[in-house]
Amino acid sequence: MFLYKVDEELALKLVDMNDAEEMFQLVDTGRNHLKEWLGWLDYTKKVEDSKNFIQGCMRSYADNKSMNTVILYKGKMVGTAGYNSIDWASRTAYIGYWLHKDYQGNGIMTRVARALTDYAFDYHRLNKVDIRAAAENKKSRRIPERLGFTEEGTIRQAEWLYDHYVDHVVYGMLKDEWKDIK
Repeated sequence: MFLYKVDEELALKLVDMNDAEEMFQLVDTGRNHLKEWLGWLDYTKKVEDSKNFIQGCMRSYADNKSMNTVILYKGKMVGTAGYNSIDWASRTAYIGYWLHKDYQGNGIMTRVARALTDYAFDYHRLNKVDIRAAAENKKSRRIPERLGFTEEGTIRQAEWLYDHYVDHVVYGMLKDEWKDIK
């Protein structure tokens, strides 16, 4: 089992089938808050949907295409984060994340994104880490900004969220830049 200790409070654990019930409950209790920026909530209505998601994550990890983890804060699952995809040809990891509203404001996601960036460069020997967030999602955008990522541009109407399109702001960090920031 993959378990990456971020610090004394935080760890990232590779998602597995044992997480399905707790993950579903976390999504369900945060549904109204999460729905503002995540387009998959309507497809997660029962524990079985979380199981299907986890099976896909496990398959993708086995195929070396992604790495999805649950965020453990003081031993409790509070969200997910990881590489939604890894482009080995371009040596780029694409970080995605969400955090239950009750745990926001504690610096959790900034520490998680920093750890995932470190892991991408140090362990996977990748050249670039990419984080994308909806243009109006200020909280999510602050994470790469805090970490010194470069705003590379905007992808117009990048995602359909229930009844409207949202633009995505793209942030990137190169391995050589990260060395200078750390």
